[in-house]
Amino acid sequence: MLVANLRNDRGQALAEFALVLPLLLAVVTAIAELGLTFNRYLMLTDAARTGARVAAVSADATDPVSTAKAAVRSAAPDLDQSKLIPVVTPSTTPWPAGTPVTVTATYPYSISIFGFSVYSGTLTSSTTERVE
Repeated sequence: MLVANLRNDRGQALAEFALVLPLLLAVVTAIAELGLTFNRYLMLTDAARTGARVAAVSADATDPVSTAKAAVRSAAPDLDQSKLIPVVTPSTTPWPAGTPVTVTATYPYSISIFGFSVYSGTLTSSTTERVE
């Protein structure tokens, strides 16, 4: 009877599942973190594009640099505004028609799994438009 109990397979699937579950959860968490980071990058790209468009059409405004930076911030409401850094180049105004204006937006990111930071860096998006 002792030999028969040694060959019993009950609980084997549960033991294998317990061994694989942490790895499976880490992979799913990594996929979710990458998806959120990509979503932030898309928001940042859209915000830089919006800021460049506003800068190109508001060159004759009193302060087109501040107007473009405000457009970048308002185009990315889901991002933490204290971490979002918009830069408009050239920063001196007025801009003559046909001059290229570049708006660059940067935002830090961190990919963490189970509270441990696996990778971190800065997302950067830049758009150049000609002043109208």
